Amino acid sequence: MKTNENMGASHLTLETKGVPIKAWTQGVPFEAEAEAQLRKVAEMPFVHKWVAVMPDVHSGIGATVGSVIASKGAIIPAAVGVDIGCGMMAVQTSLRAVDLPDSLRAVRSAIESAVPHGRTDDGGRNDRGAWHDVPSRVGSAWAELEAEYKPIVEKFPKIGRGATLSQLGTLGTGNHFIELCLDEEDRVWIMLHSGSRGLGNRIGSFFIELAKRDMRTWLINLPHQDLAYLPEGTEHFYDYWKAVSFAQKFAAKNRELMMAAVVEAITAELPDFALTNVAVNCHHNYVSREHHFGADVLVTRKGAVRAREGELGIIPGSMGAKSFIVRGKGNAESFCSCSHGAGRKMSRTAAKKVFTLEDHAKATAGVECRKDEAVIDETPGAYKAIEDVMHAQRDLVEVAFTLRQVVCVKG
Repeated sequence: MKTNENMGASHLTLETKGVPIKAWTQGVPFEAEAEAQLRKVAEMPFVHKWVAVMPDVHSGIGATVGSVIASKGAIIPAAVGVDIGCGMMAVQTSLRAVDLPDSLRAVRSAIESAVPHGRTDDGGRNDRGAWHDVPSRVGSAWAELEAEYKPIVEKFPKIGRGATLSQLGTLGTGNHFIELCLDEEDRVWIMLHSGSRGLGNRIGSFFIELAKRDMRTWLINLPHQDLAYLPEGTEHFYDYWKAVSFAQKFAAKNRELMMAAVVEAITAELPDFALTNVAVNCHHNYVSREHHFGADVLVTRKGAVRAREGELGIIPGSMGAKSFIVRGKGNAESFCSCSHGAGRKMSRTAAKKVFTLEDHAKATAGVECRKDEAVIDETPGAYKAIEDVMHAQRDLVEVAFTLRQVVCVKG
């Protein structure tokens, strides 16, 4: 490992058997398992220039979270992952901290009642994380999406075996959340984090396995089977492109619908307010066609946000920590990217063993949120320090707004 010699640069360069790895990880943990995953990616022959690594990097299933891969002529489905289109949405309101009641429990309850969240009944008919009676707004949104979905499932029926409409406009589980936050001037923001739900999972899982099967058919040896790829020009590449594009569209609409539901829910609990023109809706698990260093490439960001010059993005901290609305600096070496959050420093299993309910209550003091055993794996101590993560990417983004949570709804 060596420090990049460019004046003012804050990244490290790792030489590999393939292209270099450029990592914005100074001052933050960079686990050996994640580095080993990235070194395998760097060996792939179609990777363009280098692999960019964000400061929230950690090992993931199939591919490394916090990785940005520009490729020429191929897509690695695992480099997008199964939570396709997962991302953030935030809007600034006209409310101020003084407009909020002393207790925010009723506000949290209103949000929890308005947006299905979590998962019960093994995802079956009585799942509380899905709609039982689909609101008209959600039904209308699905009617606009369905025509694009039908040919995908007609060709690949397995993708259609699961919830779609009943999960549109719902939160999900894990690290997905809905929050009310205050910025430096005590203005109230609504922020949420979710993606394409079960639909994206089915699409991602299906094409990851399909790519593996194609590799075996073509007798292609890989550094790891999770790096199975779909070459551009093949039928399966275009099938995946259509499906992943649809999942990304579904995810963006999912966030829009939840935001509308949250706005309506808190209107009944708070003084009259309006939404300002400051709003962001961005993916952080996705693929797009872009132009970098003289070439048209396919860029997969798994746990990374696009940060072109002047472009707004969202970098959330963990429960009880700061979050940031950022403005991109258009750093070419990162393929105009930044982190998607703080990044885990320990697994969910480890967090449950290390932290107690008392630890969690202290870490989330002042935040109206769940403080039970089921969310211990999401406690702030399980994540990297967001301040260190932000410092490590100081040449990627600048902070536009610093937010602190006052309400957090977890799936």
